[in-house]
Amino acid sequence: MTGIQCNRTRSLLLAVLLLLGMQAAAQEVNYDSLLQRIDTIANPVYKPVVSFSAGVLNFRGDVRNAVLSPATGSYAGQLNVSTFVDKQHHFVANFSLLMGSLNGNAYSVDDVSRNLNFRTDILSIGLHVEYRFGHFIPPDYPIRPYVSLGVESLNFSAKGDMKDAEGTLYHYWSDGSIRDVAENPTDPGTRLFRDFRYETDLRLYEREEFGLGGYSQRALGIPLGLGAHFHMGERTFFSLGVSYHYAFTDMLDNVAYEGTSIRGSRGNDSYLFTHLSAHLDLFSDPSTRTVDLLYADAEFDPAFFDDEDGDFVLDVSDPCPGTPYGVEVDSLGCPLDGDLDGVPDYLDQELATAAGAWVDDRGVTVSESAFLLSMQSRGNAMSRADVAAYMALLEDEYRLQLGGEIPEQFQSLDADGDGYLSFDELLLTIDQYFDYQLELSLEELREVNEFFFSQ
Repeated sequence: MTGIQCNRTRSLLLAVLLLLGMQAAAQEVNYDSLLQRIDTIANPVYKPVVSFSAGVLNFRGDVRNAVLSPATGSYAGQLNVSTFVDKQHHFVANFSLLMGSLNGNAYSVDDVSRNLNFRTDILSIGLHVEYRFGHFIPPDYPIRPYVSLGVESLNFSAKGDMKDAEGTLYHYWSDGSIRDVAENPTDPGTRLFRDFRYETDLRLYEREEFGLGGYSQRALGIPLGLGAHFHMGERTFFSLGVSYHYAFTDMLDNVAYEGTSIRGSRGNDSYLFTHLSAHLDLFSDPSTRTVDLLYADAEFDPAFFDDEDGDFVLDVSDPCPGTPYGVEVDSLGCPLDGDLDGVPDYLDQELATAAGAWVDDRGVTVSESAFLLSMQSRGNAMSRADVAAYMALLEDEYRLQLGGEIPEQFQSLDADGDGYLSFDELLLTIDQYFDYQLELSLEELREVNEFFFSQ
């Protein structure tokens, strides 16, 4: 393989590498890919994810609301910190703090003693394990269902709305009204209305029908949850879910199955927490890393990567940027000129011109007078470039045909030591004479000039 072919092969490979970064639709180079590389981190370090939940609590016990819905529940908030517990990231451990309140209101016309109400503040500290079905759903899927199971510690304190704002005790009548005296046909008393202030500590209330005594207001619970996570970004996702909390106590509403004349249903109390959560992964390592490549901080002109004439030599280093498409070029991007007559082969009508011959624009040999005439016909005066080209041809012709030795007194003027006084060396001699850098007389300078044209 020739040197020119090797250079063309390297240029072709470079062009192919640049084209790999192009966008298919716009056919434009993705310059960012040349300055930066994005690597995927094999084992990123995952840190705990912080979550904030807002939702509604609904009590499921002896004193309950008639309808189970967010409208009849009470608001609650939860702070949660989670982290993976296995290398495959299928299971997540959650540490949660739930704060809110439970309430219930029961009405009975047939048995006025069953007109009950309560509200208790809830503080739950729990630990539960969550499974996100990673064995079946790809990790990059935007929606991830989950189920969870755990254990929690409950603190509660049941309060009741037993009196109005004036401190008057409620008495429920069979007609559904509330009076300030017990039901008596001869003394209807004054009608009262609930103020929903829940001022009475039911555990310490000394009504005979309660009488449960000083029971503990702490209990264990089992939370069972399900829902779905919706990923919004690499570090943010939301979830909708509901958790069922089974308490190992029947005292959340101050009504139990045994021990009082007001008997509740058999079994412990429970409640539901329906919530919307926002999860923020603030501390984990990123899953990808951007690496700045060489010269990434430099500002490149997009034209640096252009190849307007399509000869696989970038315009920034192409001295012949207007080469017609398909014309064979050398490693510099210029059309081939086999006979070195200054006319590229694709335009040359005489491909084997003799060395030093005068040629026209078509590369055909012409006489000196015809050559000069063609140069002068381009304008009113010959340009400096044309003069330089003409003098170069004269030098080549004299050197080939006339030869001659430089006189001994002028040999120091032959700067390149080739035994020939060139036009550039003549101009240098004249410049040095007028700059007082040569010890030549005016007569000797004329002799140098005559020798130049006679050699």
